[in-house]
Amino acid sequence: MTWQPNSWRDFPIKQVPDYPDADKLARVEQRLAEQPPLVFAGEAQNLQRQLGEVAQGRAFLLQGGDCAESFAEFSANNIRDSFKVLLQMAVVLTFGASLPIVKVGRVAGQFAKPRSAPTEVIDGVELPSYRGDMINAMGFTEDERVPDPKRLLRVYEQSAATLNLLRAFAQGGLADLTKVHSWNNDFLKGTAEAERFEELASRIDESLSFMRACGITPETARPLAETDFYTSHEALLLNYEEALTRRDTITDEKDWYATSAHMIWIGDRTRQPDGAHIEYMRGIGNPIGLKCGPSLDPDELVRLIETLNPDNIPGRLTLIARMGADKVHAGLPPLLKAVKASGASVVWCCDPMHGNTIKASSGYKTRRVSDVMAEVRGFFDAHDEVGTYPGGVHFEMTGRNVTECVGGVVDVTEASLGDRYHTHCDPRLNGAQALELAFLTADLLKQRRDGGIGLSEAV
Repeated sequence: MTWQPNSWRDFPIKQVPDYPDADKLARVEQRLAEQPPLVFAGEAQNLQRQLGEVAQGRAFLLQGGDCAESFAEFSANNIRDSFKVLLQMAVVLTFGASLPIVKVGRVAGQFAKPRSAPTEVIDGVELPSYRGDMINAMGFTEDERVPDPKRLLRVYEQSAATLNLLRAFAQGGLADLTKVHSWNNDFLKGTAEAERFEELASRIDESLSFMRACGITPETARPLAETDFYTSHEALLLNYEEALTRRDTITDEKDWYATSAHMIWIGDRTRQPDGAHIEYMRGIGNPIGLKCGPSLDPDELVRLIETLNPDNIPGRLTLIARMGADKVHAGLPPLLKAVKASGASVVWCCDPMHGNTIKASSGYKTRRVSDVMAEVRGFFDAHDEVGTYPGGVHFEMTGRNVTECVGGVVDVTEASLGDRYHTHCDPRLNGAQALELAFLTADLLKQRRDGGIGLSEAV
């Protein structure tokens, strides 16, 4: 079947809103189609090459950011603080893995979330579920829960502004390794993880001093002063993605690319083999992701891989495992074995967040940091068992001092969840908890490296 950016419209689709005004929606889609791309094909191609190195066991993927971006929390300070934490995590992982770290943010497009039910009931009143600022509003009123197409335009505008700032941070000085001590946010100071990071930063300073004496400085070696940083989100609203799908006009390939982000992924609730999301994703040239939950059958996964990456291009497809701490040991190895036996070249990434959501006695949705850490350990254990490469981690986190996940080095308790619970959807790790998870992952990578598990054994 010939693929076109709109061919998904002929397939069954799930998790999309029912807009009451089709003409208004069509006008918004047309306006989006007239806007400049947010990212470029060459950037997506660069990311795919770097993910190809991950697939071969020669790099490691760090993917993190907001559960769901919001209009209300949009600010330069919030973007900066999350970027700084991701830089810290990347440095920690670089030391642990002795490998390049591919940095991808859940940012500049992560505004919509799938929901387990189309409606919710509060005090006997039933209204449509909140599906993210891209679709409707959080307020529990009939008017605010009506899907509004104009929100798509605001998502585009906020994403463009966010990307502009991220590019400035990545290329304009904030990522300079000589500024590594400034990456510690104020609320992190005094924690054990911040002190551990400061020790690491001092080691970096010593190395930079030696390199400076040899004539190598950020001015003469740009990789010391800047970094590659990419964006990603779940491609839930395919009408938004279609409107921003463009041909690559620079290379001879003339492929179609989603220009809403460098990488987009399919969620665990929308990965039906005959569904619209699979149909759209199979035709774009970007690197893409596929969430793999405990209900995914190994044979079905192999069929999905054949559909999404028929040419078996390294870096094209990232499989994001989200099992849950209590299911990862039983659920992940069969998938790993099936993919290994198929000969498919994929990146395996661990999402330890979505399978570990619970409701606290106070009513807040939360996650235990101990469960998150247990799933990361289980992810590495499963790869060691099968002889495959654990290529990345995928965290929902923020640079803000929130109290949304229980436990960790800052010891957030169920009683303190309400102190700074700001998420618009799922609970996120705060900066200290995210850094704690980075150190855990770095330790696991170092143990693997010191244990002599090499490329030939793991890939």
